[in-house]
Parts: sequence; structure tokens; C-alpha cells
Amino acid sequence: MKIVYMGTPDFAVGALKALIEAGHEICAVVTQPDRQKGRGKEMAPSPVKECAMEYGIPVLTPVKIKEAEAIEELKRYPADIFVVAAFGQILSEEILNMPKYGCVNIHASLLPKYRGAAPIQWSIIDGEKETGVTIMQMDKGLDTGDILFQTKVPIAKEETGASLFDKLAKAGAELIVEALAKIEKGEVHPAKQDDNNSCYAKMLSKSVGKIDWNKSAVEIERLVRGLNSWPSAYTEYKGKQLKIWKAEVMPHVEGKPGSIAKVTKDAVIVCTKDGALSLLEIQLEGKKRMSTKEFLLGRTFAEGEIL
Repeated sequence: MKIVYMGTPDFAVGALKALIEAGHEICAVVTQPDRQKGRGKEMAPSPVKECAMEYGIPVLTPVKIKEAEAIEELKRYPADIFVVAAFGQILSEEILNMPKYGCVNIHASLLPKYRGAAPIQWSIIDGEKETGVTIMQMDKGLDTGDILFQTKVPIAKEETGASLFDKLAKAGAELIVEALAKIEKGEVHPAKQDDNNSCYAKMLSKSVGKIDWNKSAVEIERLVRGLNSWPSAYTEYKGKQLKIWKAEVMPHVEGKPGSIAKVTKDAVIVCTKDGALSLLEIQLEGKKRMSTKEFLLGRTFAEGEIL
């Protein structure tokens, strides 16, 4: 099939490569404009743009895809279908209706659950046992279109946002190749989403990672895993930000929420509203990420101190 592919982050790269390897013709790639990156604030292309450039595919980087100029440019690349994966902009009805088979989206959840920008992280934070990928026929709503295909992915006990991101990116790449073959043959049975079973995965910000020690140890541990590798869960220690990268629930420890109950050679145990959290990997503001055991070789925590 002739495809216009729309995507921006790493999540969308695997699917683009899979479509190319499956023999589809990628007429053009649409992605977000180059952004400043790193301490040097140098302009850098999106991961999808980098991939497209490697394959010599034309790249469009509209600031606003809905504007007339961008739409006219899109029309220069007649395609059978538009495939969208974490593109980062809302498509107008004119664009949705442009190709023969419309626009399909690779969404990292089992819709109608976790519509929105951050379904991967919120599925871990909320304690879901499984998630997956949905290939959806796009409409003018936010992740509300008909479900075409789905695949389930279990969430492991120690799953992090980063590890689940990789699993779902791989699953999405495999599913979109299967889906396009069936779409082309007319072997599609669209299913309406049940809005009563929907929930919204709001966009992540750094403030989401601030730990509330008045929550249970189980909830905080899920937050730590869900926000690893970005934006990370954090607290404060002696006026400095302390990021928590890995932690373990200690169910039978009691004390004032946020207080340090015990310090061992390789962990700092902090009380919560229900149980305690053993901090195993941390990062103090201005320092590198390291195991708590390594951290304690050069610094000390005292029992009774409050985070």
C-alpha cells in the first residue's frame, strides 16, 4: 500500500521500519518540527525524522498540520492510507477523509481504556495487570474511533514505563503490518468503543512525579515504576530534590508518613500511610543515578529524618 506515515517519538520508529520492511511504499513522513535538545540547546530532528532520512523518505514538519498550506502539501503525496503513531497533533476531518482507507492510529492501550497522551505510564501507575495496542480507525474525537485490531501485553511485576514502552512499540509494529494486510483485503470488522468503559491518560508533567507519602507504599512504588524513565518520581531531602528510580514495598513497617524508619547498608526505608518503601536506587539533585548502597558509601541518612 502507499502510505503517509505520521509519528514523532521513538515509539513510532519501530512501526515505520516494519512497514518499510513489509514492502509498503512510504510516500512521505509527517513529524513534529526539530526541537532544542540537551544542555547545548541545539536543534535536533525527531526520532521518526531521523529514521525517514536514513531511508530517503520525504519528510514534512508542519507546525500546525490543520493549516491550509500543510494540507496542500499533504495532497502532493497521494496515499491509500495514513498511519499515525504518537504524532502529537490533532488531524482535521479534511485530512481524516483524504486517503482511500482513511487514517488509522497505533495506540498504546486497550481502548477504550487509557485514551490520551500517556497510556503506557498510567497503566502502570494505576496497577493494571495488562495493557496492549489498538489499531483504531481515526475520527474527529480523541482516540474515540472504531477499534479494528487489538493485541494484549501483560504488565510484569517489575515493569517500568521504559520497559513497557519498548514492549508496546514492538507489539504495535507487528500489529500494524498484520492490520494493513487485512484492511487491503477488506477483512476488517470495526467495533464501536464503549464510552462507559473509557478513561483518560492525561499528559505527564514533572509535577506528577512528586511523591505524596500519605499514599500507600503500593501506590508510590507503582508511581516510581511508571515514571521511570521520565519524568521520574521524586521527593525532597534537606532542600534538594531526590529522585527515586527503584523501590520495594515493605508491608509491615509503620511510622509517620515520609519519615525514615531504618537505614541498612543497601537501602533506606521510608514510612508511608500504609506500609513502607525501601529505596533501592536514587539520585540526589546534582549527582548521578546510583544504587542506594553506592550512595550510602559517601552520604548518610538518619533514622527519623523526614523526606
